[in-house]
Amino acid sequence: MRNIVLIFTILMYSFTSAQISIGKTDVSNSSVSLEFGAGDKGLILPWVNSAASMSGAVNGTMVYDLSDHRVKVKYASGWNDLSRETTGTTTDPVTGIDGVVIQNSANENISAKVSIGIPSSVPGILVLEDTDKAMILPRVANPHLTIINPAPGMMVYDTVSKLLAVFNGTVWSFWKP
Repeated sequence: MRNIVLIFTILMYSFTSAQISIGKTDVSNSSVSLEFGAGDKGLILPWVNSAASMSGAVNGTMVYDLSDHRVKVKYASGWNDLSRETTGTTTDPVTGIDGVVIQNSANENISAKVSIGIPSSVPGILVLEDTDKAMILPRVANPHLTIINPAPGMMVYDTVSKLLAVFNGTVWSFWKP
């Protein structure tokens, strides 16, 4: 009997997939690891002191770089800037409070990690480790008009212009595929 339960458990585990939806009841298709519901919220990237000084960053890592207030993505050739127009800021325009002050006063758990998919040793805060699934960004219609007070490092998919939208703390940058 114990062997039957063990075999059943192993079979159930092998047929399950790690798929998560946030802000909606379920994931829309089997090619998705992480999916966000539509609305007026975005995904905020981790803030780092300097992308260039990050050790162990793998290709595809995305961060908000506090050294120059820009959103960056890691490629084999180095860090590419996704903040096209101007340098951003971390000062909230409504409250006037610099977010770095809040971040620096918080205690960080450097070993914290959430992994979706088959766990590996890839470093990161949120790591999507599926080799056959992708993340769907939050979908927002006209984020530059809809999101009233976006945070630096926010990313969404603009459903009207059908572009990736990245906020650097000052302006939105829109990217074509």
